[in-house]
Amino acid sequence: MSGLNASLGYFVSVVLFAALVRTLLKKWSRLSFMLEFASSFMLVACLLEVQTIVEVGEWAGGLGPDVTLTILFVALLTHGVICGDASGNPTLVVLKFLQLEATTLPTLFAVAAQFLGAHVALLVAIYYWSLELTDMHMIKNLMMRECSTSLRVSLLEGFFTECVCTLIFHLVHLNLRRRSVLIRVPLIAVLLTFLSHIARGFTSAYMNPSLSYGLTFQCPGFTFTEYAAVYWLGSLTGMFLALLLYMGHIPRIFSKNLLYSQKTRMRVQKGDKGEKKKM
Repeated sequence: MSGLNASLGYFVSVVLFAALVRTLLKKWSRLSFMLEFASSFMLVACLLEVQTIVEVGEWAGGLGPDVTLTILFVALLTHGVICGDASGNPTLVVLKFLQLEATTLPTLFAVAAQFLGAHVALLVAIYYWSLELTDMHMIKNLMMRECSTSLRVSLLEGFFTECVCTLIFHLVHLNLRRRSVLIRVPLIAVLLTFLSHIARGFTSAYMNPSLSYGLTFQCPGFTFTEYAAVYWLGSLTGMFLALLLYMGHIPRIFSKNLLYSQKTRMRVQKGDKGEKKKM
């Protein structure tokens, strides 16, 4: 329990810092892209500690999978509530760009801020582990140089896993984006927790380039290019396919709908109107 208490204090400190940064930056609209820095920092910093609890706590601290999954869900849920529209996920920022909802320069600034937040979170977590406040953190500190990679399959299988998981995530996200926050945030947190759990033996399904950079790129076993091919290219491909399936085209690239005809949509609308008249 002492290990969990230390982790709880760490989580609270990270959340308070991210909330403070968001509060200060909201006053300057020109620095709104830095909200992504706070969001990415909070997400990566929290999930680095969750990863520690999963890797070390389950065998050294006697924590079962039910505890670790609950902690992961709570961390994702808190991130969704605190950070709001600032996702901390480059694929969601690029998605808005492809939908013509954002221009080039703000998109580039937001993505850069997300990777900066992930890197700072990694440095903070490493310092926190070096304090060795608990036996779990002492073991993690010893494991840092030989940390186990999240990529436990071949590059092709890893790419396919990240692509499919990201495809599912973005299809659900696109369908829920106009729903109430009370519905959208918990459902997204449940989905991310579920995908992360079932893909744990493959890639851990990060579905987020900056998150994967912070959580596994520093671990030996694969080169930076190989990690990027799986976690960056795989995630971007899944996002691209999800948008194509959802809208039928990519607004930034294709003006013509490639999958769904306008006549089909018109027929559906006329059918709906006829049913309404009968009612």
